[in-house]
Amino acid sequence: MATSVHKLFQDTVAVRGDRVAAQVKEDGIWRDVSWREVHALATNAATALLQLGVEPRQMVSILSNTRLEWCIADLGILGAGATTVPIYQSSTPAEIEHILNDAGAVVLFVEDDAQLAKVRSVRHRLPTVRTVVAFTGHAHGDGELAWDEFLELGEQHAARRESDLQQRARTLAAGDILTLIYTSGTTGRPKGAAITHDNMLYESEACQQIGLISSEDVQYLFLPLAHVFAKVLEVTWLRTGHTMAFWERDMKKIVENLAEVRPTVVCGVPRVFEKIYAKVVEDIRATPGTTGKVARWALEQEVRAANAEQRGERPGLAWAVARGLVFRKLQRRLSARFGGRLGFFISGGAPLARDIACFFKHAGVRICEGYGLTESSAASCVNRPDNIRIGTVGAPLPGTEVRIAPDGEILMRGRGIMKGYHNRPDATAAIIDRDGWLHTGDVGRLDDEGFLRITDRKKDIIITAGGKNVAPQNIENQLKASSALISHAVVHGDQRKFLSVLITVDEEALFRWARENGVPGDYVSITQSERLHAEITAVIDSVNGNLASYETLKKFTILDHDFAVGDQLTPSLKVKRKLCNERYKQLFDRFYAEAESAAAAGAGPRQPVGI
Repeated sequence: MATSVHKLFQDTVAVRGDRVAAQVKEDGIWRDVSWREVHALATNAATALLQLGVEPRQMVSILSNTRLEWCIADLGILGAGATTVPIYQSSTPAEIEHILNDAGAVVLFVEDDAQLAKVRSVRHRLPTVRTVVAFTGHAHGDGELAWDEFLELGEQHAARRESDLQQRARTLAAGDILTLIYTSGTTGRPKGAAITHDNMLYESEACQQIGLISSEDVQYLFLPLAHVFAKVLEVTWLRTGHTMAFWERDMKKIVENLAEVRPTVVCGVPRVFEKIYAKVVEDIRATPGTTGKVARWALEQEVRAANAEQRGERPGLAWAVARGLVFRKLQRRLSARFGGRLGFFISGGAPLARDIACFFKHAGVRICEGYGLTESSAASCVNRPDNIRIGTVGAPLPGTEVRIAPDGEILMRGRGIMKGYHNRPDATAAIIDRDGWLHTGDVGRLDDEGFLRITDRKKDIIITAGGKNVAPQNIENQLKASSALISHAVVHGDQRKFLSVLITVDEEALFRWARENGVPGDYVSITQSERLHAEITAVIDSVNGNLASYETLKKFTILDHDFAVGDQLTPSLKVKRKLCNERYKQLFDRFYAEAESAAAAGAGPRQPVGI
């Protein structure tokens, strides 16, 4: 049995050396890369790191999009007995500086000229970084190496340093730190979660045990490898030896890639499924003639069927007709779009809206929603492919304990829990108690069969001035599921008399809507048009009809810009709620000041009003 992730990799290469490990697209053609090829490249990378003076357990960082070279560098770091410190490709120079200095990284891999430029702008403030290696772009030689130069350095010294690599491998232990993964910073400055070899050995073992991924799978990977979710997928790849197809680093090509690669399993974040759902629904609503009328009627029946199922009732005859006329055809269409042999999606990183999950289920697409934190090595609970319960994040992985604290907070314990925060014993003690329970900060409940339902973030729960508790994510998800136009929503109202919401609009959907409705102008002018405000008002009115009176949205505004990763969004596309509440404070304050003025004049707050 492997006691390190490096040994896991070596064992897989020994058994599956000539099998396809990876697929990458080059010059428009997908190329196969064998496990033996991956091993040779990783060995050269490890040797080169030794030549650059990297010592056991030193920190080596990677700043790049997900690509095969990322994994080669990571495996090279493992082979050198060092620790990987990933950095999101969307990080700012200041964030890069903080992570590199906090970790004390001695070597840094970067993707391209854009990332090189960020690093060069703060290089004089990075005292520990000795060498920067660029996968692509123009390394200029002043402490910088091109990827080919780096690998050549390793190849030149491979024979001489072979025994040194073997010695490094022997010193790796299960309790050693495999990677420092910095939290995405939704509530403050990122902290480095120390994830051990054993944490990830457990995660990959459990994923294989419950049948999420097997040795015969083809997985398509586009999630950022700096995220703990993708790290679990990488280590599970090393365990099972299945084929990993790496995306083209273009979000617009994901669906096209799926049809080409024909994966059996794909993991993503809810925003991906939201966009696919929005596009399908929009196409149906735009279909002309009788076909369009039938399709739109079928959409209505699907919503009614989902509501009936949620109440524990069986859908009626109308849904059976709608399924036969429309949804079976939709199932065939989606199946072809995803390559024809997709078993299921796995969704994580943020909550998936129930309406969207039900839609995909009725369209024959299985989505296994899961849950975990960076601090719990990502995969803590997940719906199994053969037992999906929509509205939950599934049951705990074998070996993970989950319990609910008296205040509703979810607590977890098991082999997946991190060693602690790097250089932050105070922060570690605040989140992991003496009995080993990780305090997640999330609120939820376990049903009678052990399925976990997340209701909200403990720190996100809004308590209105009237003392009502409101879970904002539920309302925000309903808004996004109700219109392809809505990209993001931020509900506000803590200690306020009523709730309000900021809306951002998806650019592609906006221009499509503008063409169809004859609304001229650029992005900014269209977002502030009366026609769009009327459209969003109708969406909010519809959502309000499903909410308790104290949850209804009384005021809203449409921003003249969408949220951006690295600014209002984390790399896993979660909204930085604290940042948004601070940045848009004047807008929120205006909502309530207007309501006070209206109340003083004898009128209540208008419902809803765009600003």
